[in-house]
Amino acid sequence: MQITRTDLDALNSTITIALDQNDFAEKVLNVLNDYRKNANIPGFRKGHVPMGMIKKQYETAVTADEVNKILQENLNKYITDEKLELLGNPLPKMQDEIDWKADVMNFEFELGLSPKFDVKLKGKKAVTYFQIEADKKMIDEQLNHIQKQYGKIESAQEIGKGAELSVEIKNEEAAIDTTPVIEFDQIKGKKNITALSAAKVGDTLELVAKGLFTEDSASARAFGLTIPQLDELPKTVTITIKEINNRILADLDQELFDKLYEAGTVTSVTDLKAKVKDGIEKQFVSQSEQKLLNDVTENLIDATKFDLPKEFLIRWLQNSGEKPLNEEEAIEEYDKSEKGIRYQLIEGSIIQEHDLQIQFEELQSFAKELIKEQMAQYGQLAPEEKELDDIAARIFTNQEETKRLSDQLMSKKLLDFYKENAGIKTKKVNYDAFVKEAYGSAQ
Repeated sequence: MQITRTDLDALNSTITIALDQNDFAEKVLNVLNDYRKNANIPGFRKGHVPMGMIKKQYETAVTADEVNKILQENLNKYITDEKLELLGNPLPKMQDEIDWKADVMNFEFELGLSPKFDVKLKGKKAVTYFQIEADKKMIDEQLNHIQKQYGKIESAQEIGKGAELSVEIKNEEAAIDTTPVIEFDQIKGKKNITALSAAKVGDTLELVAKGLFTEDSASARAFGLTIPQLDELPKTVTITIKEINNRILADLDQELFDKLYEAGTVTSVTDLKAKVKDGIEKQFVSQSEQKLLNDVTENLIDATKFDLPKEFLIRWLQNSGEKPLNEEEAIEEYDKSEKGIRYQLIEGSIIQEHDLQIQFEELQSFAKELIKEQMAQYGQLAPEEKELDDIAARIFTNQEETKRLSDQLMSKKLLDFYKENAGIKTKKVNYDAFVKEAYGSAQ
């Protein structure tokens, strides 16, 4: 057997493996002998079928199978020994017909090589890291939610500001039949507000469905629909008042503070607002960091220039999936995945060059911290170290969960690295401004 490599250019190579009969003849014969021992052919005792008959029936298929095993084993060994960095997998060059009896057979494989490049961590413009701050309106809304949550409900006879209505909403033609609790303050339109203000328990009103609530989310909940389905609302719905309740807000006093946080840690409304502000802002961190990671990714792709073995990758995509693709489909798939390929190469280079590989001890510590955070969310104390180790060990028996944690930790390590090295500037914004920056419009 002889293996030779021909470099067509910096991104494409061909490997030729030359096999002679001595490389596989003995293996083929051993397999055929096993077939002969176990063959059940009418007219012959088991194990006494003539070898000529076995060869006639099985030799070509067995030869092809054994040759393929030798090719794959030696091709993989060559790639490993030569430390070749590939994109995709080697593609065999198809032959019209193979003479399995030839003294020497040549098999060619196309390789797409990974490009060499230097990562440009900093682009022409700095990437903005948006730190989302909770504004006064958001804090006040959260305080109001807390006061409602810990407040009391009192039955009422009349509908006024702040009232909560248990209602039955129907439209037989549109198959709407719901029994939601709606807030009077979310009702929109002068006629609707006037009609409801005069209603009592047991009254049934016919109201225009579209534009009945101030927000689409409130409409969707009330009618039992998704937001896109609101475009198909009927003209009117009937609303029957079942209950009228007023919610008495809880006082912002020490009793409430101690229900919300560890006793004594919050002693004033100012302290409470600071805690609420901090809690809201922590909830926004993941959104902010995801946008930063997306923006840094785009920046790295734009700033780091290199070529890919495009034609090879298109041919590889044609044949790598469960269902073969035609050339047009493969080109479309390549165009969709090109950015992802480029970032994978850039990310791999960064991880290698800056020694960001994940060690098991790191992953174990990361998993244990997540376990403690999750238990704290449910008001449970952190387990003892041995119990933490046991829980983490059980998690690592699940390959999918282990990969998910590894990906999560790697994203964190890369994010920390980018914050230090990728030319990041910080900008403090409220949530509406962040949404506008991230999605182009306030939501």
